[in-house]
Amino acid sequence: MNGAENLLETLVASGMEICFANPGTSEMQLVSAIGNRPDMRAVLCLFEGVVAGAADGYARMADKPALTLLHLGSGFANSMANQHNAMRAHVPLVNMVGDHATWHVKYDAPLTSDVAAHAAISSSWVRASTSADDLALAGAQAVHAALQGAGKIATFIAPANHAWEAATQKVNPLPRPQRPQAPAAAIEQAAALLTAGGQAGNCALFLGGQALRENNLQLAAQIAETTGARLMCETFPARLQRGKGRPLVQRLPYFAEPAAAQLQDLDRMILIGAKAPVSFFAYPGKASWLAPEDCEMATLAEVDQDIHAALAALAQRLGLDPEKAGGADSPGAETAATATPPEPESEPDKLTPLAIGQSLARMLPENAIVVDEAATCGLKLFAVTEQAAAHDWLTLTGGAIGQGLPLSLGAALACPDRKVVNLQADGSAMYTVQALWSMAREQTDVVCVIMNNRSYAILNIELARVGATAPTPKTLSMLDLSRPDLDWVSLATGMGVPASRAETPRQFETQLAAALSQPGPHLIEALVVQNM
Repeated sequence: MNGAENLLETLVASGMEICFANPGTSEMQLVSAIGNRPDMRAVLCLFEGVVAGAADGYARMADKPALTLLHLGSGFANSMANQHNAMRAHVPLVNMVGDHATWHVKYDAPLTSDVAAHAAISSSWVRASTSADDLALAGAQAVHAALQGAGKIATFIAPANHAWEAATQKVNPLPRPQRPQAPAAAIEQAAALLTAGGQAGNCALFLGGQALRENNLQLAAQIAETTGARLMCETFPARLQRGKGRPLVQRLPYFAEPAAAQLQDLDRMILIGAKAPVSFFAYPGKASWLAPEDCEMATLAEVDQDIHAALAALAQRLGLDPEKAGGADSPGAETAATATPPEPESEPDKLTPLAIGQSLARMLPENAIVVDEAATCGLKLFAVTEQAAAHDWLTLTGGAIGQGLPLSLGAALACPDRKVVNLQADGSAMYTVQALWSMAREQTDVVCVIMNNRSYAILNIELARVGATAPTPKTLSMLDLSRPDLDWVSLATGMGVPASRAETPRQFETQLAAALSQPGPHLIEALVVQNM
């Protein structure tokens, strides 16, 4: 048995089931070992950014890490935007990165680089194996490190000779680590703030991470209903379980001004799996801190702590029964079933984001997964789908665009029995368009809706918001996606994904119904008219 074979035996025994791969010459022994394991699924991705994004999507839905296979420092560098997003999503992810044979490094061949330095930027744990026998131990330790807290990125580096040299020592999996508990003092402080008096609605539970899963949302809603607090969540949640029958949560707006307005009446805020809200970017003459300066804050549980246990303890401290959260005897927190109906479509012949959202709200299948990288279009889409059938909503956690398509690929492979709907801006889709090919190859059940407005629309808005000088035609050309227009039907069909184009609400609804009714990947190019 060589080092690569020994490693794969250990990884499979540690619970690893899928590898998103973009390998090179230094990883051929690893490729061979994966090929000989019927219990390790291999998914080829044509760009490393797709590899990392797909592993992120898989982890968000499976609650366990996927394995990636990357080629030296340059390969890892190509994956780093979506490594950043995965880090911000707090998901477990294990990177396996090949390197030159140890004795070859001194010759400074063209692909030689400091792999560990590349990996350290987004990884919480990094190490290179020291021998063929040590390679399997490095893999086991990486899985253990990835499962710390809410989830971490762990990267181990496999020099090529450690993969092909003989290994004699088998390595057992390491035990899964337990999440740390929130301290008792945090429970007491949160209870004190919630019962401090003041006007109803002037206290908020600000949620992120595992706090946005249905069981924890029901607990938070029970606490909020009893104390008069508001339920709010971070702008870009990794996974929000929402829709009919689930508690309503106010999502913090993306732009700083409406976000600050949403928070302006708060005098107390309990952070649960989330950091204090700040502006996404800095703007001339505007504050970065969004909450009122005199708003008193307390952290009930950090993102890496046991959030469910903390919420249950807080509920008990307030005299509530956590076992009744979400049941018939629970307090009557507003749910999506009783929410205010969406505003009517004012331009019925124009394919606006609102029209798309209204179709989606009516037609979304029960238990679907929605991956939102719709950028400016997403502002309407999120609001209007609050009454859709119960679903999970995944967002662009780290702000590095090009996440939506690969995230959808990974989510679909984690949950093959659930329909995935990807709401995708056209500009960011071009960053990782190769994900469509992997969707076709793996026959993932994904409906991609490309919001084609032929523009980086969000940047046109930001151009004015940052106080830049009056734009010239050259300035605007750097934010424009025409000349030539992207043809998404041709792009998708060229990679094996059936595609259609919609220009009216009726066309879109017909095409969406057809795509949702059939298994496998589909793409709808929606030529949207956007009114901001």
